Amino acid sequence: MDFGAAIFFTDYSMGPGELGRALEERGFESLWAPEHSHIPLSRRSPFPQGGDLPKKYYDVMDPFVTLAAAAAVTTRLRVATGICLVVQRDPIQTAKAVATLDQVSHGRFLFGIGAGWNAEEMADHGTQFPSRFAVMRERVEAMKAIWTQSKPEYHGKFVTFPPMMTWPKPVQQPHPPVIVGGAFPYGARRALAYGDGWVPHARRPAYGDVLGLLPQFRAMAAEAGRPPGAVPVTVFGVAEDLDVIQRYEDAGVDRLVFNLPAAKADEVLPILDRCATLMREASGGAGRRRG
Repeated sequence: MDFGAAIFFTDYSMGPGELGRALEERGFESLWAPEHSHIPLSRRSPFPQGGDLPKKYYDVMDPFVTLAAAAAVTTRLRVATGICLVVQRDPIQTAKAVATLDQVSHGRFLFGIGAGWNAEEMADHGTQFPSRFAVMRERVEAMKAIWTQSKPEYHGKFVTFPPMMTWPKPVQQPHPPVIVGGAFPYGARRALAYGDGWVPHARRPAYGDVLGLLPQFRAMAAEAGRPPGAVPVTVFGVAEDLDVIQRYEDAGVDRLVFNLPAAKADEVLPILDRCATLMREASGGAGRRRG
């Protein structure tokens, strides 16, 4: 099982280069950066985790820029959007950003995506809340065409363009993994329909008990004709709890992602050290259970 870390990069957090090096030195597999273009002041959409919206949501930096900075100073660490709000982005330009980041990272990019929860934010980008999932699917399909075809075109309800030529193409073939976030069962169904992985969240009430849902997810995958392992599961927001981590590993989860505070090194590095210890202990326990 792999381990990653997610952070809202801000002007008061660790920088992406500094954090990327720290993660790689401690054996983490991936670094995940979320996205919000802005937060409308109306604040009608409730925060999914409840309570007031944390300040870091207003202040978060662009994920593609920060991840490129992390990729430039690492050699093994995978860099990932967690998540990219594709319903708020032009698909042609986003396809180029994804392919470019995959090129400059030498094939280390993971494209975590989602439709988002802030109706007012996406409306400012021209996407209406009821249509967000249809928009997301078309934009993903259009980007896949751009990544894999020399003269791509796409014609849908929300995305349409005639034949074009656009480079670079991604290093990873046929394209970087598209890892779809969302709650069970609808987010899981979207991941099975057009994704290369599913990202549920361990700490959001709407997502339920992820461990308890995994057998149903695997049954859905079989019904959808997806072979075992074709749609790996990444769990976001895992607790610093060895027993919980080992239960996820025993259940066949492929990756766990720890959430980090948007803070400087004096606060973040001790957390990384604790998580690295848990990673080593979990790996040792897995070896003992298999032996």
